[in-house]
Amino acid sequence: MFYGLASGKVPTNGIEVEHLLADIETLNRAAFEGTYEVSAVSFNAYTHLTDTYLLLPHGSSMGDRYGPVLVARRDGPSSTKGITVAVAGTLTTSFLALRLYDPDVKYVVMNFDRIQDAVKNGEVEAGLLIHEGQLTYESEGLKKIVDLGEWWAEQTGGLPLPLGGNVIRRDLGPDMIRTVSHLLHASIAYGLSHRQEALDYALQFGRGLDRQKADRFVGMYVNELTLEYGERGRAAVQRLMDEAWKKRLIPREITVEFSE
Repeated sequence: MFYGLASGKVPTNGIEVEHLLADIETLNRAAFEGTYEVSAVSFNAYTHLTDTYLLLPHGSSMGDRYGPVLVARRDGPSSTKGITVAVAGTLTTSFLALRLYDPDVKYVVMNFDRIQDAVKNGEVEAGLLIHEGQLTYESEGLKKIVDLGEWWAEQTGGLPLPLGGNVIRRDLGPDMIRTVSHLLHASIAYGLSHRQEALDYALQFGRGLDRQKADRFVGMYVNELTLEYGERGRAAVQRLMDEAWKKRLIPREITVEFSE
């Protein structure tokens, strides 16, 4: 998403852009403090942040009939009943989706990059994979209990599962918000239209995926829905908010608001 800006291929017109890389739960927690003017956050965290941040109309990661995968060892459980699931954080949307799937699920929090190994070595009975493990779990001796993106599509008539979005601080004011929004949109468009060089850049931050799998993973979560939510993407976000509120899994009823 940010290769265009990071590489200087998208001019910033005098705005200084500093890039900070962190896992999503760390970014979620930082957003509670308003630490960054612009941040990726989970949609679950966004429900707590609407007074401080606006959703940008681009920058989403959505699972279109795929998403976080709940896995166990091949000889392990086939449902969430009576087991403890490792999750990457209580503010992640994967955790919210898991609780929509099973409101009574028992869980333990650990860093996202530990979950796969924790399942393999028997430390936990199941784990919710939110990153590259979605493509590698079978080759590592694990089985799928449920793909929450598949489940969500079945529940909603085919809507994608919104996982993360980009937000911008309201106190920047409408003119700066619009300017920064244009820059970020241009960066996403540049990355999509210069895919191979953007992938070269992204691979330096990867965790061991070969180029083919990395390209596939990027395509899953950075695509046309990232460039523009469109009616379908916006409907998916509102549906997630509505379903979460019905089960009182979020602090209040949310009417999703995007910046211009």
